[in-house]
Amino acid sequence: MIKKDYKGVTRSFIAHMLLIVLSFMCLFFFYILIINSTHSHAELQKGFSAVPGTYTGANFKAVANDGTFPMLRGIMNSVIVSSLCALLCTYFSALTAYGLYVYDFKLKKAAFTFIMVILVMPTQVTALGFLRLITNMGLYDSLIPLILPSIASPAVFYFMYSYLQSNLQLSLVEAARIDGCSEFKTFNTIIFPIMKPAIAVQAIFTFVGSWNNYFVPALIIQSKDKATVPILIATLRGADYMNFDMGKVYMMITVAIVPIIVAYLFLSRFIIAGVALGGVKE
Repeated sequence: MIKKDYKGVTRSFIAHMLLIVLSFMCLFFFYILIINSTHSHAELQKGFSAVPGTYTGANFKAVANDGTFPMLRGIMNSVIVSSLCALLCTYFSALTAYGLYVYDFKLKKAAFTFIMVILVMPTQVTALGFLRLITNMGLYDSLIPLILPSIASPAVFYFMYSYLQSNLQLSLVEAARIDGCSEFKTFNTIIFPIMKPAIAVQAIFTFVGSWNNYFVPALIIQSKDKATVPILIATLRGADYMNFDMGKVYMMITVAIVPIIVAYLFLSRFIIAGVALGGVKE
């Protein structure tokens, strides 16, 4: 007779139930948002309905055709800014981490300490100087200042540096040099694929962080056609009550979060697929 492990079954059942409850709590609010975006303002005033409505197309047309609230243009601006920020931030942070980890030079510790000091410095401290700098450079009311600073990201650099410490053996770099690979070719063809799990994680965080960033765009952007999603969403609070359409607002927010979900679904597969590449051993 095979004895059943009742304790193991109980623990497994409790763990699965807990995960189901947590998943429900996380997804339920998205469900409410999507359902509400399919109802009209009059239907939403009557109370919550778990059944989808028939006003999805009408609400989307209201969002797309609203000249005073260029939501689709704002989404495009946010997609451009967030995508370029994720691309530049992850690549150059990984390149910087690789340089400090692989190379030995006199100011190596000083450079690492300097980057860590910048890491703990709040953005608000340097906001005034940053604003004056971009104004003098003629970049005020432009998307460029929202993109270029992402090249230098101390937090992403530290994550990449820690990942290299635990997953990269220097003998691999030395073998590539013996085979005649240049430094950039070594990084792009050997090190970069190894760092794919870390890059995917930080690309998601950087994309979402840039997408939700309100402070810096609010300082720089003045034109509505260059506004990002957080700025446009913030203007909903000042909408005229007589012209306030709840169905339209829910549709705006639903449309605004679609790129984030797409970015996560696209990048999350690299996290799982790249785990095996991170297990480099002697």
